[in-house]
Amino acid sequence: MNDFMNFVILGLTRGSMYALIALGYTLVYGVLQLINFAHSEVFMSGAFGSYLVIQSVVTDGSSPPWFAVVGIIVLGLGSGAITGAAVAWSLERVAYRPLRRRGAPKLAFLISAIGASFFLSQLAGKLFNRLNNNSFPTYFNLNKHVIDIGGVTVSLVQLIIIVSALLMMLFLDLLVSKTKLGRSIRGVAEDAPTAALMGIDIDKTISRTFVIGGALGGAAGFLFGTAFFFSNTMGFIPSVKAFAAAVLGGIGNIRGAMLGGLLLGMIEAIVPTFPWYKPGFIGTAWTDVVAFVVLVLVLIVRPSGILGERLGRAA
Repeated sequence: MNDFMNFVILGLTRGSMYALIALGYTLVYGVLQLINFAHSEVFMSGAFGSYLVIQSVVTDGSSPPWFAVVGIIVLGLGSGAITGAAVAWSLERVAYRPLRRRGAPKLAFLISAIGASFFLSQLAGKLFNRLNNNSFPTYFNLNKHVIDIGGVTVSLVQLIIIVSALLMMLFLDLLVSKTKLGRSIRGVAEDAPTAALMGIDIDKTISRTFVIGGALGGAAGFLFGTAFFFSNTMGFIPSVKAFAAAVLGGIGNIRGAMLGGLLLGMIEAIVPTFPWYKPGFIGTAWTDVVAFVVLVLVLIVRPSGILGERLGRAA
């Protein structure tokens, strides 16, 4: 049972990050009916932005006290979110808005997004380096700190990722369902021309939607970089899985993206290691295969995803 719970914690850790990235995809799809394939680089930019800020603040190798660590985590989340939001806002203004105003076909949006993705990835590689093992300073590595909860070992970084992601997802759900901005987003997703007639600024709402999704993706980049590594190509695999998670939960459905991300992370962690008392029955090398096989099976049974597409309500 302890082994099983350890795999559950690992699944929640992965799934939390997938869910945060998936929310960016599902928000943009909800208002534009398009997939923002440059969102992977928004995720990547959050890791680099938070790293630069933290590196400039924490300059020595001494272990900071716990209250300083809390401040560093908040600073990392904030700087990652701001960086991701800024990059997402720029993408909307440069790669999407001009095409939307000219009534360009959807294929043009796809090509523009892919071009922006390659540009941002190569720009990050040029400005920093193209190594795949960049990491936050060792004195910020929280993997060595573990907490025992009823015999289940949870690292501090796993706890931080899970709690931070859940809080951000709860905040987004409340924002979309309870606020004026959320009503605007739901209105544009439901029927943009009618929303415009009712006084909603379409361009401003779409831009703010990109910013919200970018902020969540950038924060996820900080969490991923803290737990693992960061590089200019780090966004590809996590973002592909996050897109799969959004489809699994129901693309365009915010709660579906959350559920899909958490579920996909759990599947990756638990299924390849079954039975848990004898790990390796399937093998962790099959993790990606198992995750996408389950995705296909679910979509065969329910093509619109687990919670279905709920465009316009978005929650």
